[in-house]
Amino acid sequence: MSRGKPAVVLLSGGLDSATTLAIASSQGFEPFALSFRYGQRHQVEIECARRVAAAQGVAKHVMLDIDLRQFGGSALTSDLPVPKGRDLAAMSEGIPTTYVPARNTVFLSFALAWAETLDSADIFVGVNAVDYSGYPDCRPEYIEAYQQMANLATKAGVEGRTKLTIHTPLIRMTKGQIIAAGLSLGVDYGLTSTCYDPDPARGAACGQCDACLIRLKGFAENGISDPAPYLTRV
Repeated sequence: MSRGKPAVVLLSGGLDSATTLAIASSQGFEPFALSFRYGQRHQVEIECARRVAAAQGVAKHVMLDIDLRQFGGSALTSDLPVPKGRDLAAMSEGIPTTYVPARNTVFLSFALAWAETLDSADIFVGVNAVDYSGYPDCRPEYIEAYQQMANLATKAGVEGRTKLTIHTPLIRMTKGQIIAAGLSLGVDYGLTSTCYDPDPARGAACGQCDACLIRLKGFAENGISDPAPYLTRV
């Protein structure tokens, strides 16, 4: 039985997207999860996305293949080194090499296409403009501009049948606040992976990249230990 209006939820398998999925469900939407194999070096998140989707009972989970390694330009899709051991001040300066060119634009475009076929007016994405490592496609002004474009670009929008809303429930939250919200909704963060450079054999997080350090800080702010496996913890 449908739980409510259909919504497409971008699900990477990380902490933020797992929380966003739980929020969409808590708001009465029926979530359709969309994940991508895009050539990312941290492919452990693909299996995490499957586990999270299953645990949270999505209506359907689609995994799409896009090889962004053909373009490179990012430490996540090439042999560029992943920054490690940086303090928060260093993380806030400039755009890091882990930024994948136009990734959120690409992902949202696929989400938009699926939403239109589902007669859905809602897309959820776990972007964050507080603990976001300087990514330009995580800013509120980007999301607002994309939403405006999306409503000009679809048949449903032009005919006035659907006014698309891109929901960004985490965009003003710190990592600690995100984790607190997820825990209140029963999110199992042991199923998730946030690391940019996990151990390829075991999938354990490195504990030193920007994503790991921000995540660990968020759990510390909640006074609890991160249930995900790590090679080292600061």
